Amino acid sequence: MPGANGTDASRETAVDVDFACEEVVADLYAAGPTVIFKMRVTESSGARVHALAVRCQVRVEPVRRSYSDAEAERVVDLFGDRSRWGQTMQTMQLAFVSQVLPGFDGTTTFDLTMPCSYDIDVAAHKYLAGLEDGVVPLLLLFSGTIFTGSPGRLSVVPVPWHKETPVRMPVPVWRQAMDVHFPNQAWMRVGRDTYDRLSAYRGEHGLLGWDDTLEHLMRREP
Repeated sequence: MPGANGTDASRETAVDVDFACEEVVADLYAAGPTVIFKMRVTESSGARVHALAVRCQVRVEPVRRSYSDAEAERVVDLFGDRSRWGQTMQTMQLAFVSQVLPGFDGTTTFDLTMPCSYDIDVAAHKYLAGLEDGVVPLLLLFSGTIFTGSPGRLSVVPVPWHKETPVRMPVPVWRQAMDVHFPNQAWMRVGRDTYDRLSAYRGEHGLLGWDDTLEHLMRREP
């Protein structure tokens, strides 16, 4: 029977949702680099879902793909030499994303958007920047809240923590999302003092951009 707040706990065990990713695409019109997971959610018990608040952890599972020699060199400071990868290749947290879905019966589709970053001081982003081609093995882990129940009887049910789905995100999709905003560019974080010295050096030598400044410095004789 319903509780004091009008919820119906007897329906909680009947509701069950499963998630699947049908496609991964770059969002070419977002304000910043963004990847979209084209998702499908299915409620298998036949219960009406009035609303669904979804939270998702996106993790990288680097052990689930092979690497070229060039890629191995780019991730050596993350995982060490290939001989150590069995111990050092651990899952990395990439993002937390969320979405609120309107009501549906049976199944519905939705877009789960993930902002991307070129901050290579973060391990997962450095890993992505080091890949040349192929796919990025991801794992999407879901939680959240399901709002269901019959008219006048609202049930609020948590999305079980074991709900997850593997995703193989094409590396070219990630690169496309980045190149829309930062074509042929990479980012490097430096301290404020270093930036101030570089800026002063650039002005003293009449250099037009940061590429020119760094090239000028690298050409200097010791």
